[in-house]
Amino acid sequence: MANSSKHGLISLLFLCIFAHNMLHVMSQWPKGGSTRYYDFKVQMLKVNKLCQTREIVTINQMYPGPVVYAQEDDRIIVKLTNETPYNTTIHWHGVRQILTCWSDGPSYITQCPVQSGQTFTYEFTLVKQKGTLFWHAHFSWLRATVYGAIIIYPKKGVPYPFKSPYEEHTIILGEYWNWDLVQLEKNVTAGGGGAPVADAYTINGHPGPNYNCSTNDVFKIDVVPGKTYMLRIIGALLNMESFFTIANHKLTIVEADGEYTKPFPTDRVMLGPGHTLNVLVTANQKIGRYSMAMGPYMSAQNVAFQNITSIAYFQYIGATPNSVTLPAPLPKFNDNLAVKTVMDGLKSLEVSNVPKEIDTNLFFTIGLNVNKCGSKTPKKNCQGLNGGVMGASMNNNSFIRPNFSILGAYYEHINGGFTEDFPGSPLKFYDFVNGAPNSAPNDTGSVNGTRTKVIEYGSRVQIILQDTGTVTTENHPIHLHGYSFYVIGYGSGNYNPQTANFNLMDPPYMNTIGVPVGGWAAIRFVADNPGVWFMHCHLEIHLTWGLAVALVVKNGVGPMETLPHPPADMPRC
Repeated sequence: MANSSKHGLISLLFLCIFAHNMLHVMSQWPKGGSTRYYDFKVQMLKVNKLCQTREIVTINQMYPGPVVYAQEDDRIIVKLTNETPYNTTIHWHGVRQILTCWSDGPSYITQCPVQSGQTFTYEFTLVKQKGTLFWHAHFSWLRATVYGAIIIYPKKGVPYPFKSPYEEHTIILGEYWNWDLVQLEKNVTAGGGGAPVADAYTINGHPGPNYNCSTNDVFKIDVVPGKTYMLRIIGALLNMESFFTIANHKLTIVEADGEYTKPFPTDRVMLGPGHTLNVLVTANQKIGRYSMAMGPYMSAQNVAFQNITSIAYFQYIGATPNSVTLPAPLPKFNDNLAVKTVMDGLKSLEVSNVPKEIDTNLFFTIGLNVNKCGSKTPKKNCQGLNGGVMGASMNNNSFIRPNFSILGAYYEHINGGFTEDFPGSPLKFYDFVNGAPNSAPNDTGSVNGTRTKVIEYGSRVQIILQDTGTVTTENHPIHLHGYSFYVIGYGSGNYNPQTANFNLMDPPYMNTIGVPVGGWAAIRFVADNPGVWFMHCHLEIHLTWGLAVALVVKNGVGPMETLPHPPADMPRC
């Protein structure tokens, strides 16, 4: 009896010490708000679009998918159950995933896919985050239909830094294909060429009246004259970038990528895949029905694209049902100046905390490649430029996603599947924009591999992203998982440290940057979140071709700087 009391006492003492330590750890955690639970079922949905009936992959048979609503500092728990035949993962785009890299979602980077019939629970805290973000599938090309908004309100009692709008509406810009998207990616990869153009652009899943069989497949907002509305605009496109405008109405940008900006009035905006913008619109025109229009921005040369505009209605209450819709003029498809003008207007609302000193200086070229044909059936497999195979790269390395989780292998110290030798700068410097090799496929190849770049915890990082002219220059929307970064500068031509202008006062704080066509962008961030973080072009075809790198941020000191162990229900490959 005495012996069992002794054991009981030791157990109790251990529990007290454990609880004290846990409390100590938890007291250092940012104070969480509420916990919000979501049940996501990956399910097929039969849709009638563009004169065809087909099944698409969705969450909860909703297209677009369910909105994740939260407040700043809330904890989010999402149980994902896969009821389709396809592998799936969900990425929480723009969520910084502080110490929760396991829940970030890119397949084969932080997790194995959730296979048919399996479940996985994502858990993360929205630490000091508010605004408009979004979630999307991160396996194959499923995100063409598997996406939805994340709307994070300020804490209770904290107002917006502008007059509260009368109403808020979410506008998700997308692309729609009459294809099985997983099969489409396989076909494109096997063929070695480009991707077919989308069958339609969509606004909240609706193509609008310019497309066949779509007169009534149109999104509409009813507005009260004189009232101001906030539109949360999300770029969920797959392979295109897009302009958006409302006929006869000014848009005032007040937030970009989930961070407040100084108010910036503009006639139109451009969103690439991965971008989010909040804009204010006042219904100050005469009563009528006005077009909200999205159309293509294509900065590359000789690339086919869908040129039919998607239309939605901004309709005043009191307008007659048969009102003529006032057209919304969009910029020309290759209007680079319209894109630059909006980017120039983005400034953080407050003076920012940009790192002034830099420990880790990186220079990444980004662009396209054409590799030599190695197939015995070139007509079938080498449909790229001049009979080659299309590729894309950073520092001329085309990233190959493995068939395992890089984060899992890194955490368990399993060697052999990936290397830590991604170059921090190009092997040689030349005129990247105008003097790039272009005798495809003879001098335009890239090196394939699963290479990662290791960064010390706490490093103050600067990355120069330089567009190249191999095949074509192009605006590339580059997204970094797990971080937002300060966009301190950008320009046309080759980056030159002597002449580059940096804004270290109030640069925008973003998670996706459109690197200008034939130009460069400079970003800075502090590497204070351990894990394996994917950095890639958000044009899905470029990601398929390898325009990506995985950044490994090492652990720091103590529990608040160390990646915890993986969740028990982590999927296996």
